[in-house]
Amino acid sequence: MLDYINAEDTELWDIILDGTYIPIKEVKDGELTTIVVKIRKEYNEKYRKNIEKNYKTEKILVCGIGADEYNRISACETAKEIWDCLQTAHEGTKRVTESKVDMVTTQYENFIMKEGETIFYMNSRFTSITNELTCLGEPIPVSKQVRKIFKVLPKSWESKMDSITEAKDLMTLPMDELIGNLQTYELNKI
Repeated sequence: MLDYINAEDTELWDIILDGTYIPIKEVKDGELTTIVVKIRKEYNEKYRKNIEKNYKTEKILVCGIGADEYNRISACETAKEIWDCLQTAHEGTKRVTESKVDMVTTQYENFIMKEGETIFYMNSRFTSITNELTCLGEPIPVSKQVRKIFKVLPKSWESKMDSITEAKDLMTLPMDELIGNLQTYELNKI
């Protein structure tokens, strides 16, 4: 049963990304072959199921949005049109996305630990930036994130950074392990 659900989900997602399934047929007129859309009475069970999936996909998208969003997509006729409209509204065009990437990359590059800020809050701000970059298709490798955290820590943390560097391989150190070590050290400093 689970395989069927996953297969159907994939088919529905294909309809969203690729467009509505349209049953077609070839009509020959001498040497000329034309492709035309089948009329309803020519549909077999397979075609009817695929048409149902078109409607199901649209229903899923429409039922998952609020009134304001519905007004935005109400003129759309297919699931693909609905998806493209919502994607443009929320992610913007390619140019907007590129601008967002530039802006968030600058936030990443200029990231510093604020004076008096705890590791928890610093990590929350940092994670927001790295997650946004990932969502925009620009993920930062964990090893680079670890090195970035080391760069933004105040001088008073130098001995802790040295002990972590000696004990761990920074290229494979998970971010949560680093933050855990830093939070433990922070608690002991107080």
